[in-house]
Amino acid sequence: MDEQSEAKPSRFAGLTRWWDGLHRWQQWAVLAVAAVLVYLLPVLNPPLITSEPSNDFPITCVTMAIYALAALGLNVVVGQAGLLDLGYIGFFAVGAYVTALWTSQDSSFVHIPYLWTLPLAMIVTVFFGIILGLPTLRLRGDYLAIVTLGFGEIIRLLATIIPALKGQTGFQNVGAPPGTDSDGNPIFANNKGVPWYWLTVTIIIIVMLLLGNLERSRAGRAWVATREDEDAAEIMGVPTFKFKLWAFAIGAAIGGLSGALFGGLNGFVNNQKFDVQTSMLFLAAVVLGGAGNKFGAVIGGALIAYIPLRFTGIAEYKYLIFGAILVLLMIFRSQGLLGARNHLLTYASRARRWLSDRPGSTPAPATKESGS
Repeated sequence: MDEQSEAKPSRFAGLTRWWDGLHRWQQWAVLAVAAVLVYLLPVLNPPLITSEPSNDFPITCVTMAIYALAALGLNVVVGQAGLLDLGYIGFFAVGAYVTALWTSQDSSFVHIPYLWTLPLAMIVTVFFGIILGLPTLRLRGDYLAIVTLGFGEIIRLLATIIPALKGQTGFQNVGAPPGTDSDGNPIFANNKGVPWYWLTVTIIIIVMLLLGNLERSRAGRAWVATREDEDAAEIMGVPTFKFKLWAFAIGAAIGGLSGALFGGLNGFVNNQKFDVQTSMLFLAAVVLGGAGNKFGAVIGGALIAYIPLRFTGIAEYKYLIFGAILVLLMIFRSQGLLGARNHLLTYASRARRWLSDRPGSTPAPATKESGS
């Protein structure tokens, strides 16, 4: 038993050493191959993971991608900055309503092309994030969690009581990106998941590259310091409030972007799609994948969306199932499927290799790095 327990960590450590030993271009080559396989997922339609016949697999894939993007944004707030946000669904809802208000025929707003609403949704949600963050980010822990939970409910209630947002009636015929196929049919129709999936995955890759640069910047180092010990960070001169506000704004922008994609894909937006339970699922996705790890957040978000669509017979028990999974995860792997690997050096892997290659030196211990 002891030998087996020792073998598992060694295999993981060997995989980590193999990855860290690769040159940068080799790592990019591996990631490029993985990205190609991800793009081809709805086209290949693998038999083992395809959804139930009642669910269109490409639509399942794009739903997974949208949830993964939302989890990626929440990971900035929860995983990077260490802020417990229980009302992230509010930003998701704002992004969806921005798209509906400016593209749906049911809206009296000036209509603009759908693709223009994506940056507009990010701008509007950043504004909401700052408005929420300015008075509340001086709170910590449970107090901040309660305030953010209230924000999510306020957005849902506003969508119910404000006549222009049409409550449960909602907005139909929400816009989509332009383009038609050879038969004159829209490329981004609501029943065509592959184009929507490719668009969302492309956005996820761009967002991950930008977040990777942020993690290695001064802002990323400040987030790590704030998350580990906010008081110590303040003493060392880190303006924690400013960087927490940055995290809130960036997370809100990504949440609004995912909500805008969600509204365009479904073609319908109303107040019933943005409840507290969905917000809890986003948080569960971050914890499941590994708070603080970009790849973990993406995998967690995809799993949260995939499991109810793949196993439709147990979909009504999804909250019970995810709750049990999280309890087991906290017992056996508290850092999540892909735990955060945090460092404050941009070239930590290169420094370790240089130290290990020096004559007479012992191998440098593997430090925890942030997922690239």
